[in-house]
Amino acid sequence: MPHLGFDVAASGADFYAFSGHKMYGPTGIGVLWGRRALLEEMPPWQGGGDMILSVTFDKTVYNALPYKLEAGTPHISGAIGLGAAVDWMQATGVEAIAAHERALVAYAVEALAAVPDLRFFGTPRERAAAIWFLLGEVHPHDLAPILDRHGVAVRAGHHCAQPLMRRFGVAATARASFAAYNTTADVDALVRALHAAREVFA
Repeated sequence: MPHLGFDVAASGADFYAFSGHKMYGPTGIGVLWGRRALLEEMPPWQGGGDMILSVTFDKTVYNALPYKLEAGTPHISGAIGLGAAVDWMQATGVEAIAAHERALVAYAVEALAAVPDLRFFGTPRERAAAIWFLLGEVHPHDLAPILDRHGVAVRAGHHCAQPLMRRFGVAATARASFAAYNTTADVDALVRALHAAREVFA
């Protein structure tokens, strides 16, 4: 969603979900889109708040969509924040954001390839704004704190992709992710931090 955009209505999908934080919005909120006919058939999954239209001892009448499926007090501040993020993405343009990320990742791949003992994992034709790697025999959980001391944050672990890690024959990797707010200076800082880490683990 944040890298390519997606026309859910034209896709033919019955349901589509995405996380708000992947679109520069707050954590703890996301979107579930569904075909109206299917959503109408679904019973409420949780009770409370505006999901009820009326209640008597004889029967309960559920509210109309979307309220029927949104029990309790909504995540108001999260919805406002996600709305602002969507507005920003639309004003900036998903294509412009994606072009910036592609250029930055290309720069990063070239810069990181010059770091001795660094191994990439995955060589896709169309690379998303993330690079998975290992530095020599250093475990990513040992590498990440060293990079952090140099002001560089990476993810370390199996990245919710344990079958892929098994296919690569590793327990975990480090992952550098890039977004609209990153610059080539951030890539340069990562490269410097990796050289410093090599000295620590030499």
